[in-house]
Amino acid sequence: MADPYSILGVSKGASEKEVKSAYRKLAKELHPDRNKNNPAASEKFSDATKAYDLLSDKDKRAQFDRGEIDMDGNPTGPFGYGGGGGSFRQPEPGGGMGGFADGVDFGDIFDGLFGGGGRSSSGQESYGRSAPPPKGANIAYKLAVEFLDAAMLAPQRITLSDGKTINLKLPKGVEHGTQMRLPGKGQSGPGGNGDAIVTIHVKPHIFFTRDGNNVRLELPITLKEAVLGAKMKVPTVEGPVMLTIPKGSNSGTHLRIKGRGFTGSNGKRGNQLVELQIHVPDDDAALTEFAKNWDYDENVRAELGV
Repeated sequence: MADPYSILGVSKGASEKEVKSAYRKLAKELHPDRNKNNPAASEKFSDATKAYDLLSDKDKRAQFDRGEIDMDGNPTGPFGYGGGGGSFRQPEPGGGMGGFADGVDFGDIFDGLFGGGGRSSSGQESYGRSAPPPKGANIAYKLAVEFLDAAMLAPQRITLSDGKTINLKLPKGVEHGTQMRLPGKGQSGPGGNGDAIVTIHVKPHIFFTRDGNNVRLELPITLKEAVLGAKMKVPTVEGPVMLTIPKGSNSGTHLRIKGRGFTGSNGKRGNQLVELQIHVPDDDAALTEFAKNWDYDENVRAELGV
């Protein structure tokens, strides 16, 4: 079984931050846009994304650690999530789990306990009408949605088990794990078709992360841009916009771009929260010389008590 920890190069006890950092490093290195002529890199990027998708979800990560699911999220046991808690199976049309268990008809038992009268000799209930015929079984689908598509509620296409492809409109408030019901798109049965149950899996993004209905972005800036201020293009889920960096900005400074987040179930959109990260070059002679001669004696760690 594929191991998401090995794929990301982290230990089993890695923190959420360590998992995210490892994925971002691999994603930047293996992203298809940077490896257009390298199919192997594209496959590794897909594996890394799948591993991050699992390990960034606390519930799925716990299930994987207990051996209940594999890296694709599929149950490892023959009847669902392992042994111990039992499992649920949808009743089959015409009886299945509902009427019989180990060859015993529970309908006959209940008839005996309550003096008969529950069923007529024809098998129909004696209350004047027969039980409604069962519908067909529901069919479960998993739909992977790009991060930007989820943020923009972009229409999706899904192919059903009968081979038909339909357009799917994402609902407001969509998030990872959202389930959508498509009436009548399940299996056929005497009482009509069952439903299709579509579970949305929002793919992680290479540099955007979701925080409620807000979108977070770490924005690298130069020391010059931080000291003097600047105007620059910044990516958003709807494309780049111009952002003003105030003079004297520090790493960790947060700026807000209104209305560039996810749409909540109430119809209101979140914001994009931009965290500035000052990038200092490894070896710049002029900057090194400036720092040597810079007379700055403020204790910037005073709040730490040192």
